[in-house]
Amino acid sequence: MSQLAYDSIFDAIANDPAEAADLQFRADLMITLRKIFEDREWKQSQIAAALGVTQPRVSELMRGKLELFSADKLIGFLAKMNVRLRPSYADDDHKVTCIVEQAA
Repeated sequence: MSQLAYDSIFDAIANDPAEAADLQFRADLMITLRKIFEDREWKQSQIAAALGVTQPRVSELMRGKLELFSADKLIGFLAKMNVRLRPSYADDDHKVTCIVEQAA
């Protein structure tokens, strides 16, 4: 009996690599947001006020309900937290990186 091997859980559940990449990206964005909120020790009511959403919507975010949030929405939430994503490509080693930074 052979075993299947995957790089991530999303590779196992998605129908194609693009869908898996989208799921992984949204999960990474959610984790980043949650870490920011935890670092600031914010309650859900404070998060809701900062993001301009309802507390139940914050609860969905904090519980990792990927299917309810687009990448655009999550990037918008990061922008409201004054955080920016800065992707770049390095010609010398042919790698794409993404820096998450506090905007000035």
